[in-house]
Amino acid sequence: MFSIELHAARRDELETIENLMQFYLHDFSEWLPLKLGGHGFFDIQPLLDYWRNPATRPFLIKVDDELAGFVTVDDVVHLPGAHCNIGYLFVSRRFRGQGVAKFVVSTLLHQFPGQWQIFHIDANQPARQFWAKVMPDLAGGEFTVHQRPVGGYPCTFYRFEKSQPSATPAPVP
Repeated sequence: MFSIELHAARRDELETIENLMQFYLHDFSEWLPLKLGGHGFFDIQPLLDYWRNPATRPFLIKVDDELAGFVTVDDVVHLPGAHCNIGYLFVSRRFRGQGVAKFVVSTLLHQFPGQWQIFHIDANQPARQFWAKVMPDLAGGEFTVHQRPVGGYPCTFYRFEKSQPSATPAPVP
């Protein structure tokens, strides 16, 4: 068994996330017409406004103390009533299929209770399979599914509420 750590990225770690974004975009280039620039990197603009938004919460993912990816929670929502969104989720290929992403999302849902949306582009078959498999457990079986385009691409949205975990009363001696 391995240990998974999710820690809030500090301002000086945002460059690490933007570096990891190249791998995220590499994966997405299978489903979106993303192009490499002449210098061999995907052309992305620094996400300064995104990082400055107080609702944006970036996290680094480590497995056995090794950098394994990143995730962000934000308020960029497309469904009425939703307040929280997984903006980006990237787990490096070596750690996929081992429960890392599910652990990370479950941890975030408990850390940020409220009205959630999670979505993926429909062309991303691995994401379709992942979210369809884990959503019933993550959302406690109560969620709605919506189809909407984002940026002209068909997407599937999951909408649900994650309530604050109830405190368990201490046993009476």
